Amino acid sequence: MAIAAVGNNLITYVFNEMHFSLSKSANIVTNFIGTVFLLSLVGGFLSDSYLGSFWTMLIFGFVELSGFILLSVQAHLPQLRPPQCNMLEQQCSPAKGFKALIFFMALYLVALGSGCLKPNIISHGADQFRKDDHKQSKKLSTFFNAAYFAFSVGELIALTLLVWIQTRSGMDVGFGVSAAAMAMGLISLISGTLVCRNKRPQGSIFTPIAQVLVAAFTKRKQICPSNSDMLHGSRISTGASHTVGGTFASASNTINLIHTDNFRFLDKACIKIQDGSQLNESPWRLCTVSQVEQVKIIISVIPIFACTIIFNTILAQLQTFSVQQGSVMDTRLITKSFQIPPASLQAIPYLMLIFVVPLYETVFVPLARKITGKDAGITPLHRIGIGLFVVTFSMVAAALVEKKRRFAALESKNTLSIFWIAPQFLIFGLSEMFTAVGLIEFFYKQSLAGMQSFLTAMTYCSYSFGFYLSSLLVSLVNKITSNSSSGGWLSDNDLNKDRLDFFYWLLAALSIINFFNYLFWSRWYSYNPSLSPTPVHDSYGEDLDHNFISSSKHIGADNIIP
Repeated sequence: MAIAAVGNNLITYVFNEMHFSLSKSANIVTNFIGTVFLLSLVGGFLSDSYLGSFWTMLIFGFVELSGFILLSVQAHLPQLRPPQCNMLEQQCSPAKGFKALIFFMALYLVALGSGCLKPNIISHGADQFRKDDHKQSKKLSTFFNAAYFAFSVGELIALTLLVWIQTRSGMDVGFGVSAAAMAMGLISLISGTLVCRNKRPQGSIFTPIAQVLVAAFTKRKQICPSNSDMLHGSRISTGASHTVGGTFASASNTINLIHTDNFRFLDKACIKIQDGSQLNESPWRLCTVSQVEQVKIIISVIPIFACTIIFNTILAQLQTFSVQQGSVMDTRLITKSFQIPPASLQAIPYLMLIFVVPLYETVFVPLARKITGKDAGITPLHRIGIGLFVVTFSMVAAALVEKKRRFAALESKNTLSIFWIAPQFLIFGLSEMFTAVGLIEFFYKQSLAGMQSFLTAMTYCSYSFGFYLSSLLVSLVNKITSNSSSGGWLSDNDLNKDRLDFFYWLLAALSIINFFNYLFWSRWYSYNPSLSPTPVHDSYGEDLDHNFISSSKHIGADNIIP
């Protein structure tokens, strides 16, 4: 709720108060949100390797809180902002020097704190369930839907109540409420200390990955044996005592992955040199099959991850240009005195999801479970694919409405109601329920002990790259479409002079191309049999898995924070 109240209405503050141009304001917002999600990798790494999820959330929660407080102070003190100026009527000087420094320092304290917090919230909750237990597995799938429901409620409150406070009482009060909400969240986290289990940090998660790559490269000239049983570590029993590069959890807590034929060049890391000596090879020259298979999993999920970047580029438009689009429309509701803040339009999908997510969990999942036999009803890959297909129509609706709005403003001198842009938010909300939750569930269930937070963080990196791509697209579109008489589709501060509808059509085309790209990679993707209790197939159109259930780590082995 706290971060949503800042991020979703930030463009209004940057444009009206800090006096940056519209396109630069949009890029500042998308870069900020992109950085939030990119830093989730740092949070996932620190959690899995050194701090554990609880301490990572606690430390960076206070970092985020300090950023909210600094934003509130700047928004309150006129001497920390440029002089008041109407950006639509005057040439205003943007924030510079110390004022800009304070703004960006506050903004990126929030980004650092929120980024490191995000992946650990999901993984910490999911760690309370045992993935190898059938009943617990059902509850785990329900948890992901419940977590998304809670996320939707937070977004809804932020986009209605908090945005209304920002509009009526000022951004300083709005940022202050975000700080108060963050403080309440930290109190809630601390109060659960004696109840929640916290996984032990396992040491650097990158060391065993690096060992596999180094060992495979060192032995690149070796020939892999045709019989995988000859590879080092292929016959270790599940309960055996061993370590993987000295960094992962003990074998009693970790499943041994079965050898697969993907990326055969990595198998060379498991070839033991037979030179007659009894000396053990260095872990940087000889790795186990299980260690190699984990690296294969990480490489295999990258194309799936990449296919969701365009999806999040579309999300970036709804948080920037669609908000600005609403600001030039008729925002009155029923009476002239009551007006809807444009940023509150982003509450529409979350208002819908508050009703749709429980229906999905209570009606769709049980019905689909009877048909497919899967705990989650449909596989995460199917869920992602549905969302990637549906999101295209969000940009189609956005383009059609923007064309109609622009024509009405220029030709008819009419101002359309702000509710005309509601469909693009509704369609996106529906697609996000499938794609966002499916991606988190997919990554978490593909992870093993000591990597849950990091792989969960990879899902947030998709948001990051999507927002960075948005900034890049805006710059490229302006450069390519500019000529001697105009500055490009998105170069003006006036949407009636810009061609935002053309930009939306471009995103719709990229989205449908991306969907077909996803179909290819989802068919290519195959699962390690160790991560599923039943046989799996490698086709997107067939039974892909049975919830990717992994017996990686028993909750009973986790420690409870004293």
